[in-house]
Amino acid sequence: MFTNIYAKMLIELVVFDMAGTTVKDKNFVGIAFQQAMQSQGYNIAIEAVNPLMGYEKPLAIRMMLETREADKTKITDALVNDIHTHFVNGMIQFYSTTQEIGPLPHVEETFATLREAGVKIALNTGFSRDIADVIISRLGWEDKIDCLVASDEVPYGRPYPDMINKIMQKLNITSANNVAKVGDTEVDINEGINAGCKYVIGITTGAFTADQLLPYKPTHIIDDIADVVAIISESPAYAGEVHK
Repeated sequence: MFTNIYAKMLIELVVFDMAGTTVKDKNFVGIAFQQAMQSQGYNIAIEAVNPLMGYEKPLAIRMMLETREADKTKITDALVNDIHTHFVNGMIQFYSTTQEIGPLPHVEETFATLREAGVKIALNTGFSRDIADVIISRLGWEDKIDCLVASDEVPYGRPYPDMINKIMQKLNITSANNVAKVGDTEVDINEGINAGCKYVIGITTGAFTADQLLPYKPTHIIDDIADVVAIISESPAYAGEVHK
């Protein structure tokens, strides 16, 4: 699975999403979002929630309200904040106590392989920093990654490139041509494209299937995060085409 191809690595940085890409998510985030909407009287099917995963959550809430609230005057900053506060509190409580938290298969091995090869590892997320910090602490990843940026630490979350740009600045990466982005949603793909990343890799371990990711034109689509190593080493098995 992990081959000795370190010398061929041309990428300096890989930016990974969290829930659904590197962190197990059996719709935990979608259900918390659904419950937060319900707290203000909006009953949303989980199938309607999943397409919004990956967005910064206040924006996702506002997008959902725009489709569900006929009286647009009710869609206020206060309403969005109340729903988001419910979501944040629920997620912090969940991630602080659940026994179901854990890395997805081959994530930690992939991190170790890349870092041994001199590639920096960053995480970014549609979560706010307080939620992300709880996850990192529970997983014990403080020493396994080089950088974490959450959506509330930049002016604009996904699909804007602000989080990737901030990570590059922190890690002294000067060109997005030396960066790969990996994520499981539409906005992960668009974020990577908008940042100009050399590789924009969709993964099917989270909210979107391969068929759902394909229209957004990632450079690659994978089922196993371990395949990132081969892609960024320009292995002949992966170079230059979208793979499933």
